[in-house]
Amino acid sequence: MARRSQAERSDATTGQLTTAARRLFGTEGYATTSIDAVAAAAGVTKGAAYHHFKGKADLFRAVFVREQEEVAAELERVALAAPDSWTALRHGVRAFLERCTDPAFRQIVLLDGPAVLGWDGVREIEYDHILRVLTMGMRAAAADGRLADGDLPIRAQMIFGALCEAGMLLARSGDPAAALLAVEAEAEDLLSAFALAQTR
Repeated sequence: MARRSQAERSDATTGQLTTAARRLFGTEGYATTSIDAVAAAAGVTKGAAYHHFKGKADLFRAVFVREQEEVAAELERVALAAPDSWTALRHGVRAFLERCTDPAFRQIVLLDGPAVLGWDGVREIEYDHILRVLTMGMRAAAADGRLADGDLPIRAQMIFGALCEAGMLLARSGDPAAALLAVEAEAEDLLSAFALAQTR
């Protein structure tokens, strides 16, 4: 029981640090956020922060992974609510693009992520979460006869790459909400290019 209680306390502290870091990284950015500030916002000591994370980059990675987990879960919820696999795919694409207009997500995932974690590090994490959900969605649509024949893994990576670039456009836009409509329309056209005629 003592070991379990200690593990629970450790998990709680990790959660406090990650939540506080998400708030600060999302509003202040990685460069101007210190471990001291995160520890203070989490209500723990700096030593406790370093006990749970090797440094600021390690803490940022945990925040980045949590963002990916939350978006992947959101996309799965959207898919479950859709009436069919093709609608699920389209709604999932829209949900991802809408998430890209969230200021904290934009700052953490789109702007700071590649600089802090490196391009390969970002893609490795994304492949385990958002790309995984996208690939599953495309497989479901293909199984239902809604997509034209092709190499699904390659196709999913191509679409995902385009969506990431679309996200960057939104992240760097002066008015992301206004740009979203045009970006969503172009994403819809891109997705439809892979569909069978009756699904367009």
